[in-house]
Amino acid sequence: MSGYLAVLVVVLIFVVIFQIAKASEYVSILKGEKKARQQSNRVNGFLLIIFLVLGLIGVYYCHNALKGKIFFESASVQGEGIDNMIVWTLAITGIVFIVTQILLFWFSFKYQEKEGQQAFYFPHNNKLELIWTVIPAIALTILVAIGLRHWFRLTSEAPKDAAVVEITGKQFNWLIRYPGKDGQLGRKFFKNINDANNPVGQDWDDQLNKDDYMATEMHLVVGKPVKLIINARDVIHDVGLAHFRLKMDAVPGIPTTLWFTPKYTTAEMKEKTGNPDFVYEISCDQMCGSGHYSMKANIVVETQAEYDEWSAKQVAQYTVAHPAEAPAASPAADSTKVVASNLAK
Repeated sequence: MSGYLAVLVVVLIFVVIFQIAKASEYVSILKGEKKARQQSNRVNGFLLIIFLVLGLIGVYYCHNALKGKIFFESASVQGEGIDNMIVWTLAITGIVFIVTQILLFWFSFKYQEKEGQQAFYFPHNNKLELIWTVIPAIALTILVAIGLRHWFRLTSEAPKDAAVVEITGKQFNWLIRYPGKDGQLGRKFFKNINDANNPVGQDWDDQLNKDDYMATEMHLVVGKPVKLIINARDVIHDVGLAHFRLKMDAVPGIPTTLWFTPKYTTAEMKEKTGNPDFVYEISCDQMCGSGHYSMKANIVVETQAEYDEWSAKQVAQYTVAHPAEAPAASPAADSTKVVASNLAK
């Protein structure tokens, strides 16, 4: 019953709007179409000026209200350059936006239809077309060049002392692999993938795989460059690192890389943000299926000592896949023999 009532209300609204439009048309005929049109233009002109003023005030208010609340400063050294690029881009496009909008609304008000005012037909001007084509082209070329410079820097060869972490996307979570003490990741082959004990398809015949280990979160050392080797197991994903101002596609069969240097530990960011629950987050920034929204993982940025302590507790994936080959734990001493020995002494 409520559905029929809603449809009836919508139909009545359309009928009322139609009747108002017809009434306005009849009024225009009685007053004279030209005079009614000029009066309507005059009202619309004033409304446009009011909208312009209120709109600019709203933009200024929103800017001040949200400043510093959406994103804090970049948590990576490389992200500082990205932030500067965004600031310059917003400054240039913002100035153009404000100037063009003011001109648009002012011209609509100033050059409305009036008695004794004739529109000037202005079909072509080479100088104007050259100005509004060349200047934007130069500005955009400079912005693109700055963006490419950052892109080439982030995707260039990482410093020799950089840590290496592999991250693989699959619907709908991230698989994170670390090299062991040798600092090198072992080979992989997609036919070796086994969700039970070999989720990235490590080749167990490769000795470099014997000490590689996996984790559910990414641990990084503050102030130390890290190179990410990015893969995907099924569809295209995207490693989104919003706090570090970075992102990179994860493409099946085509490894991609980027590197960066974390600036602040997780503990320092908790203090900076005033949020005791703050965590660095890895998100998937490419629509990858029904569970895309839940494809997240945490990043822990810590000191070298904290990282070494955490790393020492990790179990090699080879040991997980071959528990029978794991070295046996040394047996505990027989308490009765220890007691007897002490008594003998």
